[in-house]
Amino acid sequence: MSERIANDYILGRVICSLLAQWGQESSLLKSLAYVQLKDLSRRRKKTAYSFLSPYLPEIIRYVTANVCSTPSLLSELGRFLSRDPSELLSFTLTHSLPSLVVTCSKDEIQAIARLVGRPVAALLVDKTADILKTIYLLPDDADTEQGLAFLTQMVAEAAGAKADSVGTQALVNSCIAGLLAELVMVLGDENEKTVKSVGFPLDESGRRPVLNPPNDSSGQKGPGQDLATFLKPHILGVMTHLNEVLQEVQGKRSPAYKRQVIRSIGVLVSEVGTPIIAIAPQIMAAMQSVLHVSTFTEVTLLSWQLFITKLTFRDIGPYIGSTSAAFVKGWNSFDGPCRKIARETLEYLILENGDEIKASLDNIVSLAGIPELEASHSRLEHLRRGRSDTWRLDNLLERCLSENVTVASLSLLELKQFMGSHEELMRKYASGDVFDPAIRSIVNVLFSAAARDGEAFEDLRIVAYECIGLLGAVDPDRFDPITKGPPVTVIHNFVDEGEGVNFALHLIRDLLVDAFRSTSDLRYQSHLAYAIQELLKFCGFTPDLIKNGSSASIPIKIRGRWSSLPTHMLDTIAPLLEGKFSHDLTHSPKVQHPLYETTSSYREWIQLWASHLITRASGPQAKIVFGSFRLAVRSQDVEVARYLIPHLVLNVLISGEEDDRTNIRLEILAVLQDQVDVDQGQMDDRRLLSAQTVFLLMDHLSTWIRMVRQYMIKKRSDAKKTRGTSLNSGDELEDQLMQVDSLITSIDRDLMSTAAFNCRSYARALMTLEQLIASRKEVQATETGLQPYYERLHLIYSHLDEPDGMEGVSTKVVAPSLEHQIREHESTGRWTSAQSCWELKLQQSPHDVDLHIGLLRCLRNLGHYDTLRTHIRGIITTHPNWERILAGFHVEGAWMVGDWEAVEEIVSRSNVVTPETTIARLLLALRSQSTENLPASFRAARSVLGAPITAAGKQSYRRSYDSTINLHLVHELEMIHSANLSISTRHSSQLKSTLAARLQSTLPTFKAQEPILSMRRTAFGLTPISQKILKTEIGRAWLASSKIARKAGHWPTAYSAVLQARQWEAPYSYVQSCKLIRASGEALRALQELDNALPWSVSDDIVLDLSDEDLGEDSEDRKMKAKALLLRARWMHEADRFDTNDVVKSFIQPTALVADWESPYFHFGHYHDEIVSSFSLQDVRFRGARSRYQICKQYAIALAHGSKYVYQTMPRMLTVWLDAAEDPETGDLQAIQNAQVRMNQVIELAIKSLPVYQWLTAFPQIVSRVGHPNRSVYGILSKLIATVLHAYPLQGLWLFTSVVHSRKLERESRGKDIINQVKGRVGDNRGQISGLVNQWSSMTTELLALCDVEVADRQETINMPRNFPQLFRQCPSDLILPIQDSMTVTPPATSTLRDTHKPFPVNAPTFTQFQDEVQVMPTLAKPRKITVRGSNGVLYSFLCKPRDDLRKDARLMDFNSMINKLLKTNSESRRRQLHIRTYSVMPLNEECGLIEWVNNTVCIRNILLKSYDARGIPFCSRAMQDTLEKGRKAGDEAAAKAFTENILPLFPPVFHEWFLATFPEPTAWLTSRLTYGRTSAVISMVGFILGLGDRHGENILVDSNTGDTMHVDFNCLFDKGKTFEVPERVPFRLTQNIVDGFGVMGVEGVFRNACEVTMQILRDNKDSLMSVLEAFVHDPLVEWEDEKKRRERELRTGRPRSSKRANPVQEIRIPQLKELANKSLHPIKRKLMGLQSAKLEKRDKEITTANQVERLIKEAMSPSNLGSMYVGWAAWM
Repeated sequence: MSERIANDYILGRVICSLLAQWGQESSLLKSLAYVQLKDLSRRRKKTAYSFLSPYLPEIIRYVTANVCSTPSLLSELGRFLSRDPSELLSFTLTHSLPSLVVTCSKDEIQAIARLVGRPVAALLVDKTADILKTIYLLPDDADTEQGLAFLTQMVAEAAGAKADSVGTQALVNSCIAGLLAELVMVLGDENEKTVKSVGFPLDESGRRPVLNPPNDSSGQKGPGQDLATFLKPHILGVMTHLNEVLQEVQGKRSPAYKRQVIRSIGVLVSEVGTPIIAIAPQIMAAMQSVLHVSTFTEVTLLSWQLFITKLTFRDIGPYIGSTSAAFVKGWNSFDGPCRKIARETLEYLILENGDEIKASLDNIVSLAGIPELEASHSRLEHLRRGRSDTWRLDNLLERCLSENVTVASLSLLELKQFMGSHEELMRKYASGDVFDPAIRSIVNVLFSAAARDGEAFEDLRIVAYECIGLLGAVDPDRFDPITKGPPVTVIHNFVDEGEGVNFALHLIRDLLVDAFRSTSDLRYQSHLAYAIQELLKFCGFTPDLIKNGSSASIPIKIRGRWSSLPTHMLDTIAPLLEGKFSHDLTHSPKVQHPLYETTSSYREWIQLWASHLITRASGPQAKIVFGSFRLAVRSQDVEVARYLIPHLVLNVLISGEEDDRTNIRLEILAVLQDQVDVDQGQMDDRRLLSAQTVFLLMDHLSTWIRMVRQYMIKKRSDAKKTRGTSLNSGDELEDQLMQVDSLITSIDRDLMSTAAFNCRSYARALMTLEQLIASRKEVQATETGLQPYYERLHLIYSHLDEPDGMEGVSTKVVAPSLEHQIREHESTGRWTSAQSCWELKLQQSPHDVDLHIGLLRCLRNLGHYDTLRTHIRGIITTHPNWERILAGFHVEGAWMVGDWEAVEEIVSRSNVVTPETTIARLLLALRSQSTENLPASFRAARSVLGAPITAAGKQSYRRSYDSTINLHLVHELEMIHSANLSISTRHSSQLKSTLAARLQSTLPTFKAQEPILSMRRTAFGLTPISQKILKTEIGRAWLASSKIARKAGHWPTAYSAVLQARQWEAPYSYVQSCKLIRASGEALRALQELDNALPWSVSDDIVLDLSDEDLGEDSEDRKMKAKALLLRARWMHEADRFDTNDVVKSFIQPTALVADWESPYFHFGHYHDEIVSSFSLQDVRFRGARSRYQICKQYAIALAHGSKYVYQTMPRMLTVWLDAAEDPETGDLQAIQNAQVRMNQVIELAIKSLPVYQWLTAFPQIVSRVGHPNRSVYGILSKLIATVLHAYPLQGLWLFTSVVHSRKLERESRGKDIINQVKGRVGDNRGQISGLVNQWSSMTTELLALCDVEVADRQETINMPRNFPQLFRQCPSDLILPIQDSMTVTPPATSTLRDTHKPFPVNAPTFTQFQDEVQVMPTLAKPRKITVRGSNGVLYSFLCKPRDDLRKDARLMDFNSMINKLLKTNSESRRRQLHIRTYSVMPLNEECGLIEWVNNTVCIRNILLKSYDARGIPFCSRAMQDTLEKGRKAGDEAAAKAFTENILPLFPPVFHEWFLATFPEPTAWLTSRLTYGRTSAVISMVGFILGLGDRHGENILVDSNTGDTMHVDFNCLFDKGKTFEVPERVPFRLTQNIVDGFGVMGVEGVFRNACEVTMQILRDNKDSLMSVLEAFVHDPLVEWEDEKKRRERELRTGRPRSSKRANPVQEIRIPQLKELANKSLHPIKRKLMGLQSAKLEKRDKEITTANQVERLIKEAMSPSNLGSMYVGWAAWM
């Protein structure tokens, strides 16, 4: 190093000597010097400029010092460097002026000013910082004073001012930050003498008195402390200046100079200390930007080390993670000294101070795999010991979302390793009917990483793609995606100061700070800093906020705003309160509209448009807010511009000029037209991204319109309440609304729909097209005229992969086109029919490549690959130019038939990139057996196959599912290849298990699973393994294909797959073959085939032999045999032609093969259950005792082996056991008594052995039987209840409340006895449970008091602390809040998890504090609304409802919860996301209870009333009532006529408008409307079954966030509505507005199919559902008790009493409570059996589900039925 420096010094002297010759008069000397310099530069292979640049400062000082005496030096230098002399002087003023000022060279300075064409004063002021730095570094004070005096004099003279008017202080203040930065940079000089010459002006005397340092109150002047105090106000400016030097903003700098700057940062950190943390983000950005430049690595690491070691651990905490990430990422590129520095830094943190930084250890990336860091890695793992796998996963997911790309990339690599090494945990999360919430978090993180676009994120995306494949294509229907929150919208156009400030705070918090802290682009960071700086000023924030002693002068409102920002953000933005960032954008170039047509890229267009709109922003606040982004929107990152565009457009539309509005419209139309005119040649990504931006903009405008309308409605309502007469801003808002609405309506809907469809925004295309159809219907368009629109709807639904929608649209199409039929066939898997249609179209247009592609798609799905290849070869012969287009089909057909030579030929001939050709290249790489190129091949494949995910965005999991499947395939190829390299029996079994689990977690459709199975067959055939394993695995894959094809109804494909499985000798392939036969309707033949195929037959004298070979077979083989035997047993039972003993034996056989499998026990118990159900009541008593015992026994064993059937077995087992013990004749026969004793023993054993959470699934049913008359059974029951309460007291106590506080003495007494058992149980947590019981008892007692208190008629609120101090003091409490999420039990996904499973959320919120105010609702019962803050900080509300038996509501919620579980287990209902919206209902006794308050819901009646009020249509008039009443009394025909002709025309359906207004974003609109249609279907079917009536508009609510339908007020159950004075005649509400909400298809498609699926599931599980409802029998409702008392009173008086709402009693008889309950439940059972009528006296034949649904829909929509309804029901609404 010293030798190189010496040589450089000598060379510099030589250069200066040669340059000096240019000043000689001799031309020869000049020429020789010139030639010598050229020769030197040529020898070093450098240009003249790069050769001289290291010595340019010295050269320019020499040249300018002689510019007056020897001007030729300057001209010769310019000629040598090929630069104009004036230009050369301009960019070297930093070097020339300081030396000239120091030497007081006035003439030379003036000469330079003339040459560069600038005034002397401007030159000197511009370079004041450099000049003062040079002056202050002079060794002699006299020289310093002389230089300062000369400078001030020159500036004054040049400015035409007096000398004493320009002082040194003014000059210093003008450039204080730059001056200090220049001085700081000197601290980084390698020359110690130079560093020592730097003396910061710290005293008031001497050579630097002008900087006015603060006085130290202590009188002491410690250098470090004073320096920190002095620099603190200027530290941001200093760092900004240093960053600009590193970025070469002020001119090119040599590497040596940059090293000095980097070194000075470390010195600055050392000297300043803690205050430096204010600019930590800038320091980190600077060091990260230069760390991986080899020239600067070592010096950067040294400064980084100082940053870490010189500051407190609290200060560096946020930067420890990014430090470790930067070091680990660059480790391989570090040399020895660099690694030493990095190692020492990490050891300082982890080894020396690990205990001190425990809070930050979680952010350190993995150090594994780096030998030099092994000690730190071991210590880190030790410090993290005890952390669970769940915690580790959560930590990794959090780090993966870091804005710092290095941290995110390395964390993602760790996540990949974690997922790979915790395969069992991942499978646990992704199993069962509902996945663990962890799956949602993982998918969200991986898609967020995959969606980070740009070259800087390429490695990050590849790892994200790899992790997506590792996780697998998990079923999107089994977890809820994370949705983004509502958009931020400025309603009042920045006129309202508070709204404008909130928007600015939102920009700082959610847009700017994270980008500012994470970017390593220093220029972009400075632009973001400027934006933050200006927004802080706009919010009213001043430096006084962070100065000690200044808080008194700050308004409370301002301080509150500041405090609302997160602490970690305050640390970042606080220095910017004193920022001096500025911009020099004085004008904007003229633009030509539309800009879209004049730009070539998306980035150019959006940045230009945003920049232009910023200049057109109007209003003082808007100009400040948007003007702060003038620099940021021009940066490389387009996110800021993309985010601002909607807000800018809204501002300009509202308050801009007409020309601006016109230009915006032109811009939107240009983008949309470009989507239609696809032949213009623009890049696809530009077109797509531009359209997405326009759509985002349109959504924002629609959202604003909705919010403004809501605001105006609220204001008008408030004005009416306060008797106000005017709205100040009403007219202005109306005008603004008109401006925005006029733009939206001016966009042609046909154009919008077409554009949206072409850029694959199908939800938007659908929404716009439906609006278009609605507008056509308003102008009386005929159905014939609407046919083209219906065809387009059908096409859109096919792209949305929504078969229900397609089916619904098909009912509207009069003459389906061939294309329509093709879509129908393909959506339902009828590929042979689709093939015929394509062939017909090809006959008409044989030269249309799209038609050939359609035919090829059919052949591929049918598995006819030979035919496919033949067809392609024929096409290519005729149309060779189609080879590229058909390459994907061609190559897939080749690899499917194993023609690898053809695969290689196709790939080598075609450079087209499609998923198929990409996979083909990967398969060829795997087949080559060359491991060297495989990593690159896998990376390339993932890059191509994952790209659609990046384009679709982070919330596109469902839309990107095809791409996810492709990544799933790639990972399995890698798995199988790796396993084949070291195949063994153990590895084979493990691989088989993993592959099976991965397939089960995918979407259970043929479309999703068949590509996976197909690729597995190809993968196993690629590498040489044993023939036995090969046949087994390929055959297994064919069997799986046959199974999913059969379930999908693809019979030819299923049959073909079975044949293939047999060809590969797959074991038990005959089972699938028999199932296919049965599916075709030949049940008996299927049973015969199965019986013949089994390797043994079972008869009375033949016992199953399990010895020898059978015992040696593995467990899977035994399981397959058991499955076949169980299938035969079930079919024998269903055939109803076999002896009972034979059937029983057939059920026993599979249990002998596999003892720990739950299915045979469940089906065996179900068999006995059906036998008992077929008995008469008398037979059940005498012949059914043994069967009832078997039911309990088999169901209990099934539960012991798993929870798959828990909702079918548990309630039924309890019902059978408890009902048998209640039989009054149980004691008459010894056999019956013995059976009861054995059942008791089964239950007692089950209580000891079964997991307690299984009992929780039926706990309300158990609690309802607490009054059981059989003493021995009650003893077991009380023990069971006590066990559950002891194990899960938080949930169990709430469910047991109504028993302990019962008005019935026996129930209350027994309840208290059980509670005493719980408190007296011995255990480690005895004291804890006892305390919890006491809290529960006090809490529920006080809540009862609140319910029972009398409230005055007009009282609106109750003050809880004053009126109910005891209740108020119950908080905080360890009791959980009784909300739905915390009370719902979740069984484990698999039996292997039963012992460790947690059935409830781990961190369920508990009571923290009641809110003071209790709201009294203005209804008859005066329920009280209480609000409590949970332990999670969230506010929850409950309704304390008095004088109402909420047990009915609670049991209905239990019933609905069970239905939800059943809906989740069925793939068809799960795909449709069918569910019932439930909420928690907690009865406190028979007369009052708690109801969970559901937010964001609005009743349909209010929605419709607002719409009709806006149209001036009254809800109901006297004339309407008279018309309906007259029609109803005249009969059905008259009622229908009056309703359809006189009433309906007055009320056009309007409900669809609510969806458009509430969900302006198309995807949200489509999702909410589908959800509305499907939840309406589910509750309609369930309501019909239960006889739920009184469904007027106030009892039906819609969730304004999701579209969920939710019903309330279940007082009218069990067909009670039919007993009203005006009987209800409809099974559920399906009026015109309810149907209008379903869309243009009405009840067809989505609604009807959801009804059929729901009804089928209800019918299939009728026994389990009836078991839940039987709780009504054993804990009768108050209304039944009242009914019994009424009958008794009538019998005593002899006078039956009739009422307006009830029919007169025809016969006076006193029924028992059980009789009343059974009478109410019997119609439900008949409905579940599918009988046509629920009338007890009619016995009809069972009808199909489809016919049952059809009948119900017709009844619900019948004009005669609707016209005959009670007027208050509002059938026209």
